[in-house]
Amino acid sequence: MSKRDYYEVLGVSRTSAETEIKKAYRALAVKHHPDKNPGDPHAEEKFKEAAEAYSVLSDAQKRAAYDRFGHAAAGAGQGAGFSNIEDIFDIFGFGDMFGQRGGRRTTVQRGSDLRYDLEISLEDAAGGKDEKLRIPRLESCEECSGSGAEAGSSAETCITCGGSGQTRYQQGFFSVMRTCANCSGKG
Repeated sequence: MSKRDYYEVLGVSRTSAETEIKKAYRALAVKHHPDKNPGDPHAEEKFKEAAEAYSVLSDAQKRAAYDRFGHAAAGAGQGAGFSNIEDIFDIFGFGDMFGQRGGRRTTVQRGSDLRYDLEISLEDAAGGKDEKLRIPRLESCEECSGSGAEAGSSAETCITCGGSGQTRYQQGFFSVMRTCANCSGKG
């Protein structure tokens, strides 16, 4: 059985921007999601097909190779599908989106590591004693407005990460975000 064209699978044109591809994929993923269509093998196949198409078209290098060589760009057997539905959730991290499977969040919220140990007696705790705490916090520098640039200059965008503070490494379907080694995450 021959594979359908990835652009046709997602219902987008070859000139579509990344945002259009992502939007089309999410719409198909929600429509054909196995939890919305329990016991429907046709919907599960459509879901897998859309995920495979998105995995290629969302990556600039894979998309360029696909545009040039078609399905042969994936090589013999590579990217030929997923062994099970959990693979798709792990790869794209949609566990949180659909509320069922174990997608992991990689972003750290500021303040999530804030902790203060306070020792009080049982009597004070029972009596509802109030304690004032001094919690150190970051404040913007008046000279540079928090940019870190020297007075009279402006901050430069990191050429390695493009200002995001993170670099993305991808091998096959696996994508890893790391703190940028060039700017130490400052962007």
